[in-house]
Amino acid sequence: MTVLQSFEKAVLNEVCPAGEAWMCEVKKGQYFRIIDLEGNQAVDTLFMSAANPTERYSAMDTLAINQQIYLEKGTKLYSNFGRPIAVIHDDNCGRHDTIGGACSCDSNTVRYAHETYPMHSCRNNFMYALAKHPIAKKHGLNVRHIGPNINFFMNVPVTPDGQLKFDDGISGPGKYVEVRAEMDLIVLISNCPQLNNPCNAYNPTKIQLVVREAEGV
Repeated sequence: MTVLQSFEKAVLNEVCPAGEAWMCEVKKGQYFRIIDLEGNQAVDTLFMSAANPTERYSAMDTLAINQQIYLEKGTKLYSNFGRPIAVIHDDNCGRHDTIGGACSCDSNTVRYAHETYPMHSCRNNFMYALAKHPIAKKHGLNVRHIGPNINFFMNVPVTPDGQLKFDDGISGPGKYVEVRAEMDLIVLISNCPQLNNPCNAYNPTKIQLVVREAEGV
């Protein structure tokens, strides 16, 4: 049985089922933790400014400014306006991907087989949440607000010849990553439903999501 972690000063503590979308708001200075409850689960994540959702996480700016291709503890995440949007405050997984992107019906077809086109995907999750979730309606979000994402817990090594390899995950049950918001954020997650590569061990599982206040607040 999976044991959920409890936290003092938690303002939100929820579980996202396997393969589903999830959305929340995180205030500047709050901590947002994603817990891989059963291990080897990829978590596709978008960060947007709550004040101006056209400002959002930028993989290009983040990689260029940090001068590294993997995200890890201490990595500062930047927006497409070149401003810090969040920082990875704590992490016991090791590293996370921001190059591989989010799976879609089209990419499934290109990477695997035409028969995979109808399979559920992260892009479908993003689009559904943006169309239906109350937070998306509150901020006037739509498909145009889908930008580059982070694949937390996902292992996508870059080969010597510059190719991407979707490899077995390096996470495990109870592993987590926690970011500190550097501005008021909208967080949109697709708890990846991918069944065609080993990022989820071919078995998508649930995750725990916690928003907590800083110590001493």
